[in-house]
Amino acid sequence: MSAVISQRREDASRRGWQYRLHIDAPLLLALVGVSGLGLMVLYSAGGEDTGLLGRQLVRLAIAYAVMFAVAQISPRLLIRITPWAFAAGILLLLAVLVGGETSGGAQRWLNLYVVRFQPSEMMKLAVPMMVAWYLADARLPPSGLQLLAGGILIAVPMLMIAKQPDLGTALLIASSGFFVLFLAGLQWRLLAFLTALVAAAAPLIWHFMHDYQRQRVLTFLSPEKDPLGAGYHIIQSKIAIGSGGLLGKGWLNGTQSQLDFLPERSTDFIFAVLGEEFGLLGVLVLFAFYVIIVIRGVLIAVQAQDTYTRLLAGSIAMTFFVYVIVNTGMVSGLLPVVGLPLPMISYGGTSIVTLMAGFGILMSIQTHRKLLPT
Repeated sequence: MSAVISQRREDASRRGWQYRLHIDAPLLLALVGVSGLGLMVLYSAGGEDTGLLGRQLVRLAIAYAVMFAVAQISPRLLIRITPWAFAAGILLLLAVLVGGETSGGAQRWLNLYVVRFQPSEMMKLAVPMMVAWYLADARLPPSGLQLLAGGILIAVPMLMIAKQPDLGTALLIASSGFFVLFLAGLQWRLLAFLTALVAAAAPLIWHFMHDYQRQRVLTFLSPEKDPLGAGYHIIQSKIAIGSGGLLGKGWLNGTQSQLDFLPERSTDFIFAVLGEEFGLLGVLVLFAFYVIIVIRGVLIAVQAQDTYTRLLAGSIAMTFFVYVIVNTGMVSGLLPVVGLPLPMISYGGTSIVTLMAGFGILMSIQTHRKLLPT
């Protein structure tokens, strides 16, 4: 044991302070950059409310603390606790369906009196961890039977979350599990078959969708049909983004947001505030930070030294990419509105803690790697 500890200390000494603290400096700098930009936009979107900004700062502090704590957990321990975390998540989802709190017409919350939270958030990490755990010792690419088992591991929590209903989170969780299967070697022919199968099942999916979910799809196709009702959000959002031009109207000078034309401007539609006040240049700066985060996550996956960490790191990076694309796409009118916040920018607590926990896993995978002999 003493020899192992000594070797770890020697490895850390050779690599630098960030490895001793289990922090990946490039990833951390990009995250801090996004957080800083997010606080600026949120201050404007929230009507210069210092109380709102203060609450977000507290949540960011908690999220960064969670990231740092998770980064200290070695991948060996992560893989051991994965099935237990997944099982706990399933039990919590069952508890939500049986006796969860209803808010905004959806039964998504568990109130433990000490804390109130959404168990679906933890499944954003538990699902890719579980699928990666299942394939960790498998011969890749996975067989048809292994793909079926992996699909079941994804489908069970996804359907439970869709039942709440929370279609946005359900689709995000499905994406996180799918990326694990894809990175494990999912064949393109099978991928094409699955795509065709989903397209053929579209009428059945439409039948089981809730009325408000159908309305969101119809609004996406033609928001102008109800400009003062269902289409109001997306129309005002597109006006705000388009009016920003190249350089924007200036910080705190957005008319759509400051004059209350833009709904949900501090949460789901905060991207429109950024586009109006900082213009195309501000959007490109934000996307540059996001691209750095995704590329760094992919590089960590490429450098990972076992199947479990490689699949998990790749899934976390690509799911974050989907997170960004879905929010910016829906706010720009390119995708239906599904109620996903803009990562690190939108006001919120649970989602940002989950995101930072995922980045903590990436840092753990990177900083716990063994050095090759020199």
